[in-house]
Amino acid sequence: MPNNKFKEDVENLVDRIGVNTPPRVREELERLKDRLIELSQKGLVKINHSIMELVCAKHLMLKGYEVDVEHDLGGGLVCDVYAVRGDGTLAVEIETGFVPPDNALDPEQYCRARVASKITRYSVRVDKFGLGIPPYYILQIPSALAMPPRFRSVEAVKEIKKLCDLYYKNPPVSIDEVKNARLHTVYVIDVAGDIVSEIDPELYASIASSLLNVVMVSSKRRL
Repeated sequence: MPNNKFKEDVENLVDRIGVNTPPRVREELERLKDRLIELSQKGLVKINHSIMELVCAKHLMLKGYEVDVEHDLGGGLVCDVYAVRGDGTLAVEIETGFVPPDNALDPEQYCRARVASKITRYSVRVDKFGLGIPPYYILQIPSALAMPPRFRSVEAVKEIKKLCDLYYKNPPVSIDEVKNARLHTVYVIDVAGDIVSEIDPELYASIASSLLNVVMVSSKRRL
Protein backbone atom coordinates (compact mmCIF):
# COMPACT_ATOMS: atom_id res chain seq x y z
CA MET A 1 0.00 0.00 0.00
CA PRO A 2 1.45 3.41 -0.96
CA ASN A 3 2.49 5.48 2.03
CA ASN A 4 -0.02 8.23 1.22
CA LYS A 5 -2.90 5.69 1.32
CA PHE A 6 -1.61 4.29 4.64
CA LYS A 7 -1.45 7.83 6.03
CA GLU A 8 -4.95 8.61 4.79
CA ASP A 9 -6.42 5.45 6.29
CA VAL A 10 -4.90 5.85 9.76
CA GLU A 11 -5.78 9.55 9.87
CA ASN A 12 -9.39 8.79 8.94
CA LEU A 13 -9.55 6.09 11.60
CA VAL A 14 -8.16 8.31 14.36
CA ASP A 15 -10.57 11.09 13.37
CA ARG A 16 -13.43 8.61 13.67
CA ILE A 17 -12.51 6.78 16.87
CA GLY A 18 -11.18 9.91 18.55
CA VAL A 19 -14.60 11.58 18.62
CA ASN A 20 -15.89 12.22 22.16
CA THR A 21 -12.77 10.78 23.77
CA PRO A 22 -10.90 12.54 26.60
CA PRO A 23 -8.22 14.97 25.33
CA ARG A 24 -5.45 12.76 26.72
CA VAL A 25 -6.68 9.77 24.74
CA ARG A 26 -7.00 11.79 21.52
CA GLU A 27 -3.49 13.17 21.95
CA GLU A 28 -2.08 9.69 22.51
CA LEU A 29 -3.93 8.32 19.47
CA GLU A 30 -2.38 11.09 17.38
CA ARG A 31 1.07 10.18 18.70
CA LEU A 32 0.62 6.50 17.92
CA LYS A 33 -0.76 7.37 14.47
CA ASP A 34 2.34 9.44 13.69
CA ARG A 35 4.59 6.62 14.87
CA LEU A 36 2.83 4.10 12.63
CA ILE A 37 3.04 6.42 9.64
CA GLU A 38 6.76 6.78 10.22
CA LEU A 39 7.20 3.00 10.47
CA SER A 40 5.11 2.55 7.32
CA GLN A 41 7.46 4.83 5.41
CA LYS A 42 10.26 2.43 6.37
CA GLY A 43 8.22 -0.57 5.24
CA LEU A 44 7.98 -1.98 8.76
CA VAL A 45 4.19 -2.13 9.29
CA LYS A 46 1.07 -3.06 7.32
CA ILE A 47 -2.25 -1.26 7.34
CA ASN A 48 -4.42 -4.16 8.56
CA HIS A 49 -2.34 -4.63 11.70
CA SER A 50 -1.91 -0.90 12.29
CA ILE A 51 -5.63 -0.17 12.15
CA MET A 52 -6.39 -2.91 14.66
CA GLU A 53 -3.54 -1.74 16.89
CA LEU A 54 -5.04 1.75 17.10
CA VAL A 55 -8.53 0.49 17.96
CA CYS A 56 -7.07 -1.81 20.62
CA ALA A 57 -4.87 1.02 21.93
CA LYS A 58 -7.88 3.29 22.41
CA HIS A 59 -9.70 0.54 24.31
CA LEU A 60 -6.75 0.11 26.68
CA MET A 61 -6.25 3.87 27.12
CA LEU A 62 -9.84 4.23 28.25
CA LYS A 63 -9.07 1.57 30.88
CA GLY A 64 -6.21 3.68 32.25
CA TYR A 65 -3.24 2.17 30.41
CA GLU A 66 -0.34 4.06 28.87
CA VAL A 67 0.05 2.52 25.43
CA ASP A 68 2.77 2.10 22.82
CA VAL A 69 2.73 0.28 19.48
CA GLU A 70 5.43 -1.79 17.79
CA HIS A 71 7.25 -1.94 21.11
CA ASP A 72 10.60 -3.68 21.49
CA LEU A 73 10.44 -6.33 24.23
CA GLY A 74 14.05 -7.36 23.78
CA GLY A 75 15.39 -10.66 22.51
CA GLY A 76 14.34 -9.80 18.97
CA LEU A 77 10.65 -9.56 19.87
CA VAL A 78 8.52 -6.56 18.92
CA CYS A 79 4.92 -6.63 20.17
CA ASP A 80 2.06 -4.93 18.34
CA VAL A 81 0.57 -3.22 21.41
CA TYR A 82 2.34 -2.63 24.72
CA ALA A 83 0.51 -1.17 27.71
CA VAL A 84 1.47 -0.18 31.23
CA ARG A 85 -0.86 0.50 34.17
CA GLY A 86 0.67 0.97 37.59
CA ASP A 87 3.45 -1.58 37.91
CA GLY A 88 1.86 -4.05 35.49
CA THR A 89 2.70 -4.60 31.82
CA LEU A 90 0.52 -6.01 29.05
CA ALA A 91 1.42 -7.06 25.51
CA VAL A 92 -1.13 -7.73 22.78
CA GLU A 93 -0.27 -9.43 19.52
CA ILE A 94 -2.63 -9.01 16.56
CA GLU A 95 -3.52 -12.16 14.64
CA THR A 96 -5.44 -11.97 11.35
CA GLY A 97 -4.93 -15.52 10.09
CA PHE A 98 -2.43 -14.63 7.36
CA VAL A 99 -0.72 -17.68 5.86
CA PRO A 100 2.49 -17.30 3.80
CA PRO A 101 2.53 -18.92 0.34
CA ASP A 102 5.10 -21.45 1.57
CA ASN A 103 2.49 -22.81 3.99
CA ALA A 104 -0.42 -23.04 1.57
CA LEU A 105 -0.60 -26.82 2.05
CA ASP A 106 -0.60 -26.76 5.85
CA PRO A 107 -2.43 -23.54 6.81
CA GLU A 108 -4.24 -24.84 9.89
CA GLN A 109 -1.14 -26.34 11.47
CA TYR A 110 0.90 -23.25 10.62
CA CYS A 111 -1.64 -20.89 12.25
CA ARG A 112 -1.88 -23.10 15.30
CA ALA A 113 1.91 -23.16 15.64
CA ARG A 114 2.18 -19.39 15.19
CA VAL A 115 -0.37 -18.78 17.92
CA ALA A 116 1.39 -21.24 20.24
CA SER A 117 4.75 -19.65 19.51
CA LYS A 118 3.50 -16.14 20.22
CA ILE A 119 1.88 -17.11 23.51
CA THR A 120 5.02 -18.99 24.53
CA ARG A 121 7.62 -16.39 23.55
CA TYR A 122 5.84 -13.14 24.36
CA SER A 123 3.93 -13.90 27.54
CA VAL A 124 7.03 -14.68 29.61
CA ARG A 125 8.30 -11.12 29.00
CA VAL A 126 5.28 -9.26 30.40
CA ASP A 127 2.86 -9.54 33.30
CA LYS A 128 -0.13 -10.18 31.04
CA PHE A 129 -0.44 -11.26 27.43
CA GLY A 130 -3.36 -11.07 25.01
CA LEU A 131 -4.15 -11.92 21.42
CA GLY A 132 -6.15 -9.48 19.30
CA ILE A 133 -8.23 -10.83 16.42
CA PRO A 134 -10.88 -9.55 13.98
CA PRO A 135 -14.41 -10.93 14.45
CA TYR A 136 -14.19 -12.95 11.24
CA TYR A 137 -11.17 -15.06 12.26
CA ILE A 138 -11.38 -18.25 14.33
CA LEU A 139 -8.28 -18.35 16.51
CA GLN A 140 -6.91 -21.85 17.10
CA ILE A 141 -5.44 -21.87 20.59
CA PRO A 142 -3.88 -25.12 21.82
CA SER A 143 -6.11 -26.12 24.72
CA ALA A 144 -3.18 -26.42 27.15
CA LEU A 145 -2.19 -22.80 26.48
CA ALA A 146 -5.72 -21.53 27.05
CA MET A 147 -5.58 -22.67 30.66
CA PRO A 148 -3.30 -21.51 33.50
CA PRO A 149 0.19 -23.11 33.59
CA ARG A 150 -0.53 -25.11 36.75
CA PHE A 151 -3.00 -27.26 34.79
CA ARG A 152 -0.53 -28.01 31.98
CA SER A 153 0.70 -31.60 31.81
CA VAL A 154 4.23 -32.63 30.88
CA GLU A 155 2.89 -34.36 27.78
CA ALA A 156 1.02 -31.21 26.68
CA VAL A 157 4.15 -29.10 27.15
CA LYS A 158 6.16 -31.47 24.97
CA GLU A 159 3.49 -31.46 22.26
CA ILE A 160 3.37 -27.67 22.16
CA LYS A 161 7.16 -27.43 21.91
CA LYS A 162 7.12 -30.01 19.12
CA LEU A 163 4.48 -27.98 17.27
CA CYS A 164 6.43 -24.73 17.63
CA ASP A 165 9.68 -26.39 16.55
CA LEU A 166 8.12 -27.30 13.20
CA TYR A 167 8.21 -23.64 12.17
CA TYR A 168 10.20 -21.66 14.74
CA LYS A 169 13.77 -22.78 15.37
CA ASN A 170 15.71 -19.51 15.41
CA PRO A 171 15.66 -19.54 18.34
CA PRO A 172 13.47 -22.48 19.37
CA VAL A 173 11.09 -22.09 22.28
CA SER A 174 12.26 -23.73 25.49
CA ILE A 175 10.43 -26.23 27.67
CA ASP A 176 10.43 -23.69 30.50
CA GLU A 177 8.86 -21.04 28.25
CA VAL A 178 6.07 -23.43 27.29
CA LYS A 179 5.55 -24.46 30.93
CA ASN A 180 5.25 -20.84 32.12
CA ALA A 181 3.43 -19.28 29.16
CA ARG A 182 0.06 -17.69 29.90
CA LEU A 183 -2.64 -16.21 27.68
CA HIS A 184 -4.80 -13.89 29.77
CA THR A 185 -7.26 -12.41 27.28
CA VAL A 186 -8.54 -12.67 23.72
CA TYR A 187 -9.44 -9.26 22.33
CA VAL A 188 -11.98 -9.36 19.51
CA ILE A 189 -11.44 -6.10 17.64
CA ASP A 190 -14.31 -4.79 15.52
CA VAL A 191 -12.70 -1.97 13.53
CA ALA A 192 -15.87 -0.80 11.79
CA GLY A 193 -17.82 -0.60 15.03
CA ASP A 194 -14.87 0.64 17.14
CA ILE A 195 -15.65 -2.13 19.64
CA VAL A 196 -13.19 -4.33 21.51
CA SER A 197 -14.59 -7.32 23.39
CA GLU A 198 -12.50 -9.16 25.97
CA ILE A 199 -13.03 -12.91 26.17
CA ASP A 200 -11.60 -15.45 28.61
CA PRO A 201 -9.17 -17.71 26.68
CA GLU A 202 -10.63 -20.97 28.00
CA LEU A 203 -14.13 -19.89 26.98
CA TYR A 204 -12.93 -18.75 23.57
CA ALA A 205 -10.96 -21.96 22.98
CA SER A 206 -14.02 -24.03 23.89
CA ILE A 207 -16.28 -22.08 21.51
CA ALA A 208 -13.70 -22.15 18.70
CA SER A 209 -13.18 -25.89 19.14
CA SER A 210 -16.92 -26.49 18.90
CA LEU A 211 -17.18 -24.41 15.72
CA LEU A 212 -14.25 -26.19 14.12
CA ASN A 213 -15.73 -29.58 15.01
CA VAL A 214 -18.99 -28.60 13.32
CA VAL A 215 -17.08 -27.60 10.19
CA MET A 216 -15.15 -30.89 10.17
CA VAL A 217 -18.31 -32.97 10.62
CA SER A 218 -20.07 -31.07 7.84
CA SER A 219 -17.10 -31.57 5.53
CA LYS A 220 -17.06 -35.32 6.15
CA ARG A 221 -20.78 -35.57 5.41
CA ARG A 222 -20.24 -33.96 2.01
CA LEU A 223 -17.55 -36.49 1.04
